[in-house]
Amino acid sequence: MGKKEYLTFRDGINACIPTILGYLGIGIAAGVVGKNVGLSIVEIALMSILVYAGGAQFIICGMLAIHSPISAIVFTTFLVNLRHFLMSMSVASYFKNEPLITSIGIGTLLTDESYGVLMSALANDHRVSSAWTHGLNITAYLAWILSTVIGGLLGTWIPDPYLLGLDFALVAMFAGLFVLQVDAPIKKHTKETLIVLGTVCLSLYFFMGFFSPELSVLFATLLGCTVGVVNHHE
Repeated sequence: MGKKEYLTFRDGINACIPTILGYLGIGIAAGVVGKNVGLSIVEIALMSILVYAGGAQFIICGMLAIHSPISAIVFTTFLVNLRHFLMSMSVASYFKNEPLITSIGIGTLLTDESYGVLMSALANDHRVSSAWTHGLNITAYLAWILSTVIGGLLGTWIPDPYLLGLDFALVAMFAGLFVLQVDAPIKKHTKETLIVLGTVCLSLYFFMGFFSPELSVLFATLLGCTVGVVNHHE
């Protein structure tokens, strides 16, 4: 049986539908938080367009609320989003024959969620194309912008989005993506996969005692990748 092919832009849109459902909850929460710290609807939309990172946008709103300097906000946002370098690098080889502008477009709009969907497809030996990836990324991008704007519009009537449990939408989505991503590897390479997962979990717990959560995730990911490469070549 040949590999399943994810080739068209429309296929990418369809693959993004579960992600959209998660984005609606957390995006609305981000919009409500932005409205409550004094941002206008236009500013909320611009932040989603230019920053496009849920965790970073929550942090930006929190830092704006305590009147942090712009330099601190920029540096913190960069640090929080540093993991995207690793995500982009890990999928770069799959698009090495694509034009530079195409690769830049894929890397720019790659998020934790779209990365999870993409890696799930690759882990299950599916063939993916740049058009499919664009469909996935652009759909997620537009869904995030729209959901944060909706949240901003609702911000006047929803003073605290956490009371409605909207923040749990992101946790649920990540849990689903995680299960889909490790399902195939843990069946095909059980020992190696468990070693990598154990390394990441234990090292993350250790690093959290010394570094910020963002750096801890970065270091734990690098260590997990190293262990995975070593096991693969043994």
